[in-house]
Amino acid sequence: MEKFETFTGIAAPMPLVNIDTDMIIPKVFLKTIKRSGLGVHAFDEMRYDRDGNEIPDFVLNQPAYRKAQILIAGDNFGCGSSREHAPWALADFGIKVVVSTSFADIFFNNCFKNGMLPIVLPQEQVDILMKDAERGENARMTVDLEAQEITTSEGEVIKFEVDAFKKHCLLNGLDDIGLTLEKAAAIDSFEAKARAERPWV
Repeated sequence: MEKFETFTGIAAPMPLVNIDTDMIIPKVFLKTIKRSGLGVHAFDEMRYDRDGNEIPDFVLNQPAYRKAQILIAGDNFGCGSSREHAPWALADFGIKVVVSTSFADIFFNNCFKNGMLPIVLPQEQVDILMKDAERGENARMTVDLEAQEITTSEGEVIKFEVDAFKKHCLLNGLDDIGLTLEKAAAIDSFEAKARAERPWV
């Protein structure tokens, strides 16, 4: 997993509430176990019509937001079924940060495990970011995980909270496998000792 670094990017406004994981990545695309290639299907039913043509009104189809890396979302983002393909699809599209007033727990935790930062803020602060995002591609926000700050295009700084352990993992690019590999020496030592003490096992 790549380390999460401070970046400045385009934020897309998506004020819909209760965007569930089926809206993020419809079940028809869950046949793969690869994390790559799902970005083109993110929000598929909102992005494309039945003939596969882009729906111009959908925010991520608009020229200003095609390269968005931040989503400013409505309440209860990522609700519904517990499919890890949802953060896979967002990450493959290029999204690094999702801001909302609340997230479904499983989606929230899956984001961290896949290198994305979900940020929970009070409604009034989400409203500030939503209004800033509506300015288009020239209104870029900066997200600094180390300092736990979002800076709007006009220089307003909004602080956010994040679990210390999850922050450490993102900053160091550690998913569950990476965390285990950090203990490789201790694991090898334990196994060697176990083999010596119980050679019949």
